[in-house]
Amino acid sequence: MMTDPIVVFLDERLDNYLDDLRQLAGTDSGSTDKEGVDAINDWLEGRLGTLGLTVERFAQEQAGDDLVATLDGSGRGRILLLGHSDTVFAKGTAASRPMTIQGDRVLGPGTCDMKAGLLTGIYALAALRELEFDDFARISFLCVSDEEIEQRHSYELIRRMAREADAALTLEAARANGDIVTARKGVRWFLVEAFGRAAHAGVEPEKGRSAIVALAHHILALNELNGWRPDVTLNVGTVQGGTVPNAVPDYAEMHIDLRAFTDEDLQAAIEAVQTQLEREVLPGVRVTLTPQGPGSPTMPRTPAVAALETMAQGAARELGFEVKGAKTGGGSDAAVVASEGTPVLDGLGPIGGLDHGPDEYIELGSIVPRTALLAKLIMAIAHSQKE
Repeated sequence: MMTDPIVVFLDERLDNYLDDLRQLAGTDSGSTDKEGVDAINDWLEGRLGTLGLTVERFAQEQAGDDLVATLDGSGRGRILLLGHSDTVFAKGTAASRPMTIQGDRVLGPGTCDMKAGLLTGIYALAALRELEFDDFARISFLCVSDEEIEQRHSYELIRRMAREADAALTLEAARANGDIVTARKGVRWFLVEAFGRAAHAGVEPEKGRSAIVALAHHILALNELNGWRPDVTLNVGTVQGGTVPNAVPDYAEMHIDLRAFTDEDLQAAIEAVQTQLEREVLPGVRVTLTPQGPGSPTMPRTPAVAALETMAQGAARELGFEVKGAKTGGGSDAAVVASEGTPVLDGLGPIGGLDHGPDEYIELGSIVPRTALLAKLIMAIAHSQKE
């Protein structure tokens, strides 16, 4: 493995990678922190420009900007690298919890999700430039600023870039066990509201119609949808209602999260939810169901995705290790790419875990191998377009 020129190049620059990661993780870039997100974009724009990519910024009034960088080659194959610049962490987190290295773990806010992944994309491109590899038609690097929030502005840009690509590679971290991601569940969120009738809980409770009791009946019934079809999950994530203990509550609401691996199962589950909520579990209480946000499409393991997985496995073997494809219940922008029919692999960043928490990390020893894997996979995809 050490004699591979890509690995040699990356080994020699590992300290630079870590210095860059320290800077990025040391910059707050929560989804609502436009100044912080744009600071990350400024850094990316400068670095990608030094690699010869043409950078375009898509300005946003409130959210951070989105960034598209392109590099034209002399061969075939249009490859999209996809990442995001936002994190879930509040302003001030970077200063209170700077990047540290503890054994083989590099800890810090956004290290795993996904500033190390952005750097993996950059250093893979730098390695290809060092080898003077340009046997591709175009490599595009898309970085959006709203991946961690429900209100998305970037979906249309992602879809457009997906339509212009032959294959896409998402720079999210590999699973904690080293797996890359070949399938993801589709996700739908809903607001359920119950409208009852208020009454004095002591004097004339019989005149009331409890919105909370109605939701309680529905919650127990909806919970039975878990496993109703293979891998279908439904989670009641929030419940609230009422105002004071001595009043029968006339209003209650809950938010539900619904997931499935196939569009067919997802649609069937949505219809099952609708059917349940149409049942009158408590006379006099009306229940409504309202979609919340666009959700996330399913990302199926199609034959084209399986072909990309095989290429990734071949590239990994050249580097002396094995990778496996895995399916996961989490959503990702890779699924938006997949909804346009473009084959996509996810989890091409370093190995990491414990995202969104104080112990978020990537594995130090995975940085060079996984960056080399990304570079070789880009080469393999480009070559496959000639066949």
